[in-house]
Amino acid sequence: MAAIVEKNNSIDVICQHTRDGNIIPMRIRLIDEDGEFQTYTIKAYKDLSSHGTYTMPNGVPSTSHTWTFDCKIQVFDRLKMIRIFYNTYENKWKYI
Repeated sequence: MAAIVEKNNSIDVICQHTRDGNIIPMRIRLIDEDGEFQTYTIKAYKDLSSHGTYTMPNGVPSTSHTWTFDCKIQVFDRLKMIRIFYNTYENKWKYI
């Protein structure tokens, strides 16, 4: 299994939607540096979504149509924290 690619930040996400409209990310799938799909189960997450427009510390804009999550995944027997975003206008998931 190769390392996670940081250049292409599009990902596939399996998530659960609650009846009150919240999103629970459960699994992610992305392409590693060898061009192969890797799947990771989200061990823990924190919803960082806000109802206003602001800029994240890394310069990524976040608006009321962007869902933001900090997620822990296990990579090579180590927990890694990643931040994923869901843009409701584009209907796309991305990560940092």
